[in-house]
Amino acid sequence: MKGLKNANLFREACYINGEWIKADSGKNIQVVNPFDNQVIGGVPDCGRAETARAIDAASKAFNQWKRLSPKDRSQLLWQWAHLIDQNKEDLAYLMTVEQGKPLSESRGEIDYANGFIKWFAEEGRRVYGDVIPANNTKQRLIVIKQAVGVVAAITPWNFPAAMITRKIAPALAVGCTVVVKPDQQTPFSALALAALAEQAGFPAGILNVITGHSEFIGGEMTESPLVSKLSFTGSTKVGRMLMQQCAPTIKKISLELGGNAPFIVFEDANIDAAIEGVMASKFRNSGQTCVCANRIFVEDSIYEAFAKKLVAAVKKLKVGNGLEAETTQGPLINDKAVEKVKTHINDALAKGATVLCGGKPHALGGLFFEPTVLSNANSDMLLAHEETFGPLAPLFKFKTEDEVIKMANATEFGLASYFYSNDINRIWRVAENLACGMVGINAGILSTEVAPFGGVKQSGVGREGSKYGIEPYIEIKYLCMQDN
Repeated sequence: MKGLKNANLFREACYINGEWIKADSGKNIQVVNPFDNQVIGGVPDCGRAETARAIDAASKAFNQWKRLSPKDRSQLLWQWAHLIDQNKEDLAYLMTVEQGKPLSESRGEIDYANGFIKWFAEEGRRVYGDVIPANNTKQRLIVIKQAVGVVAAITPWNFPAAMITRKIAPALAVGCTVVVKPDQQTPFSALALAALAEQAGFPAGILNVITGHSEFIGGEMTESPLVSKLSFTGSTKVGRMLMQQCAPTIKKISLELGGNAPFIVFEDANIDAAIEGVMASKFRNSGQTCVCANRIFVEDSIYEAFAKKLVAAVKKLKVGNGLEAETTQGPLINDKAVEKVKTHINDALAKGATVLCGGKPHALGGLFFEPTVLSNANSDMLLAHEETFGPLAPLFKFKTEDEVIKMANATEFGLASYFYSNDINRIWRVAENLACGMVGINAGILSTEVAPFGGVKQSGVGREGSKYGIEPYIEIKYLCMQDN
């Protein structure tokens, strides 16, 4: 690929058992740049047979990998992390070309993704057990923790590096082996990470990356008795299906699913700080994040002032090619994404909303859409109940704290939420009463490798990142030893 200094990172093949392979059928899936719809390259269109071989390779490698000391596994993870740091610019370039986000955001994601590898390289050395005081003086009761086994990971297109490392770094650190299926729209970031893992010295079969259609690969992953755990990030609809498919084999599962994040601005808030927060939360990755502000609630006494400042900030965004330094908003991922933004805007206008800025496809054409602000949003609109996943900021008006908490919680989702206030008593009340897994308080960005990421209700099961993110990849074993 032109633009890469390290051509070894661009792989048009899957990585199974330490080898780069094509699909049995010989078929490929074309990958396009969302900026201009030009073909970047192709990846193998693998199915059940190739997936089964990847799982078998991971299963056979598991006994060797789990027997390595935590220190040895940590050193391999650190070597991988060093190589990622050395190839950061190429990895960011590759991500922008296949995903569309601005290059500055891609660089930030590579750092974020590598943060998980570095964090779990050390956290994997601290998986401690327990000695339990026994009721019987002739017994010794001990708890040890062991790797669950083969992990299957299915990752999305919006964060094609970070969503992989957030899952596989803790798995590898504790001694699990992994089979990863990246989204077919953004597979090259995953394959580049595999190339660097190979260079770092990971043994064959420890990390496997397979590309193709989700129906066949996911089906084999969920049905295989060799897979002990499934980790998935994506839509709630698909998460429900995978949960059902895992039931017959009783796999451990982690699901990071959809969101409908409220962003609340109280009258005692610092409005300028709230504007900065909503811009970071809403328009990062062109609104294509599961934790972005989807519903913006503003107290009526400051509603007009807030709306005016938000529009002024949004109009400063620069839409364009993610490879250009001045660009702050890239294209959406595909035509379906554009149509969903259009549908939400048209539905909102029909139900009383007003366009304050934007509101239509961008003059650049293709998959570009104008960053949009709507006023007079209400609970009857689609955007109040569905995740837009685009650059659309709807403003809702509220009068009381109790009212806005009810509005914020009136959703099946419970991933992230945000609010701005300088009243310490209110801060505690609201934070405790919002039904979600994560709360940003006077902060528009909350994701970090050192804190637990995950939701409640239909936003998922389990947590990723932090010390809690290692627990889904280990089993607890109780040992009872009695004196003879």
